[in-house]
Amino acid sequence: MKNRDLLLDELYLRMTDYYRGDPARIQHFVKVHSFARLIGHREGLGEEELLILEASALVHDIGIKPAEAIYGNCDGKRQEELGPQAAREMLAQCGFSPEQTGRIAWLVGHHHTYTDIDGMDYRILVEADFLVNLYEDGSTTEAAAAAYKNIFRTESGKKICRDMFGVEGEITE
Repeated sequence: MKNRDLLLDELYLRMTDYYRGDPARIQHFVKVHSFARLIGHREGLGEEELLILEASALVHDIGIKPAEAIYGNCDGKRQEELGPQAAREMLAQCGFSPEQTGRIAWLVGHHHTYTDIDGMDYRILVEADFLVNLYEDGSTTEAAAAAYKNIFRTESGKKICRDMFGVEGEITE
């Protein structure tokens, strides 16, 4: 089996090829990966959980292309429906284990579901995606404050959200 860095590098490059000619989508997963990795490190994830988190951040939106091809749109539910199979195929090509692939595909299939979040990998993936989406969507400070209150639970994710969007202090739950 390849070491973690080679697995992630291979997956990263396959995703840039997957979105060839679409710099916005490439930029999106790169930013989500960067925030997920930082938050995962700061929150003390172990090596295996961090590997799964990073891989899921790279492929979290892989369902966009099949959703657009089949349905003509790529809303969150369509991504969750079609993303896991596309992720499984790419992860297998890169050499991820069946156990790793199973968890990553599950995360891809739930990354737009914000209830019953179980596991730090899931929590951090959602937070990292929110940080990037809030910025890319041009969200207001009020929208960032609402996301801070309703979504963010890790100390690292909350700090980044406060700093990035100027959300002041701890917002009471």
